[in-house]
This record gives sequence, C-alpha cells and structure tokens, in this order.
Amino acid sequence: MSTLETPAVPRAVSAQSNVFLAWLAGSLASCGAVTFTNPFEVVKTRLQLQGELARAAPSAPRAYHNVAQAFWVIGKNEGLRGLQKGLGPGYMYQIMLNGTRLGFYEPAKNALYSAFTGRPSAGQSIMALNVAAGGLCGAAGAALGSPFFLVKTRMQSASSFAAVGHQHNYASSLDGLRRIWRAGGVRGLYRGMDAAMMRAGAGSSVQLATYDHFKAYIARTLAHRGLTDNSAYTHFLASMGIGFFVCLVMNPFDVVSTRMYNQKAGAAGHAGALYRNPLQCFYKTVASEGFFSLYKGFLAHYLRLGPHTILMFVFAEQIKALGARYM
Repeated sequence: MSTLETPAVPRAVSAQSNVFLAWLAGSLASCGAVTFTNPFEVVKTRLQLQGELARAAPSAPRAYHNVAQAFWVIGKNEGLRGLQKGLGPGYMYQIMLNGTRLGFYEPAKNALYSAFTGRPSAGQSIMALNVAAGGLCGAAGAALGSPFFLVKTRMQSASSFAAVGHQHNYASSLDGLRRIWRAGGVRGLYRGMDAAMMRAGAGSSVQLATYDHFKAYIARTLAHRGLTDNSAYTHFLASMGIGFFVCLVMNPFDVVSTRMYNQKAGAAGHAGALYRNPLQCFYKTVASEGFFSLYKGFLAHYLRLGPHTILMFVFAEQIKALGARYM
C-alpha cells in the first residue's frame, strides 16, 4: 500500500518565505510599538533642538526642562495630538526601517558568515559579523525611510506654544512631502539621509547583534527553568538588556540626525542653512554646546527606545511564530 508523501518545498521558496515573514513581522511589530512610544519621540526631538548652537547660560529661558516637565507642557498645551505628532510618517518610517532591518538581517548575516567562515550562521555566533550585518541592514532601512523621517522630525518640532528649532509648519505628512519636493526635488527629500544612515547603522549594529547574543545567553543560562530561544519571556529579557546600550551608542548620532533633518534649506536651496554634513554638525554642536550636548534628550530617548525595543522584538517574535505555524 503506497503512502502519500508531502512534496519538499524548494529551498529558494522557503528562504523567500522566511524573508517575507521577517519583513512583515518587523513592519507590524514596529508600527505597534511606535504607537505607544511616539510621545517620547516628540519630547526627545524638542529637547535635542532646544538651545541649538547656543552657548548655555544659567539664566537663559528654556521651554523644556526635563522629560516629565516637557511631557506635561506639550500635553497641557497641545493635547494628545501634540504628543502624537508625526505618527503617520512614523509608521511609514518604521515599515521602511524595521521591515528592512529584521527582514534582511538573517540573509545578510548568512551571507557574511558564508563569505568569512564558509558556512551559514546556524550553530555559530561571531559578534563582529553580527554587528556588520546589523549595521548594513540598519543603514539600508534608514536610506529607504529617510523622506518619512525628515517629515516626522519637522512635524514633531513644530509648536505654536513653545517652538524650538526651525518651524516648518506642515499641515500634514502629504503637505510636508509635497512642499519638500517642490522646493528641492529628490535631493530635498533625501537631505540628511547620510546622518540617518549613520544613526540607524550604529543603533542596529548594537541592537540586532546584541539581541542575538542576549537571547542565546538567556536561553542557555535559564534552560533549567524551561526558557528557550522561542520563549516570549526570553525575548522580553533580551530586549530589556540591550535598550540602554543601544541608546548609549546611538544618542550622539540621533542628535545630529534630528538637527540635520530639521534645519531649513540654505540660500542656494541645496545644502542646509546650519550644517553642510553630519561631521560639521558634530563639530559645531560640540564647539557651541559642549560634548554632553550630544546626549541631549538621552532619558527621553531611552524611555522611547527601551519600551520600543521590548515591544518590537516581543511582537516580532510572536508574529514570526504564528507565521511559521500557519504559512
């Protein structure tokens, strides 16, 4: 009596399905996460722009003093809509950035491992290659999502009550994209992309690589308690562990990125009015405001990044598990 055998799925088709599932999981998970963490992004943006290129004086008036006070001031004077400014382009940026980061991280990692060790990454862990794969995917995602991050930053800085930085006053995301296109074309839409690639590359190289390492370490150390690589509790603990380190590495690049994006166009319409490139932004910021100005908004950044990292990875892992079960 013959038995029916399930035909084998071609390896290429299976790999494509895995990439699509990882991209979908990264996109959905990051959009879910940013819904909750966007208010801290608004606070962070305003703290980073406050006092831009001005030498600090103890008596200088400041609209925003700390995270809690800034949160209260924005909520009181601009309401929930003020705290959720830029959420629309924020969703699009998350799809571009984290869909790319999480969707192509494993293929990029496997390609690097195959090139340097002669075999895929399964069963081995080399931190330098993990960091390189994370950095490449982060930079690629930031390049794709740069126009949306540009509009998001400018919308979040806008305030009729306590304005900081240059005020662009876009009526909506589409209005912002349309006005940027009319003023500068493709070049205008991608102004500041180099700073965003540095920001996302630095953050992703630490985040994705250390997440792998933390997850494997926790699963190995707490295996006697029933934790595995696929346990939601393992994902939660690994996400908690990496948030601070990512923020520590990423914040200087985040300050530069925010300022590069928010500056108005120069007289010629091509370069920015304040900074020609990220390196000049680094130099002028430190020269005018001191080294620790690169860590402006650090607490708001961590309060956004920590929960965002936890929610994103926990959501992504559970979505991938569901996808693997039903797809």
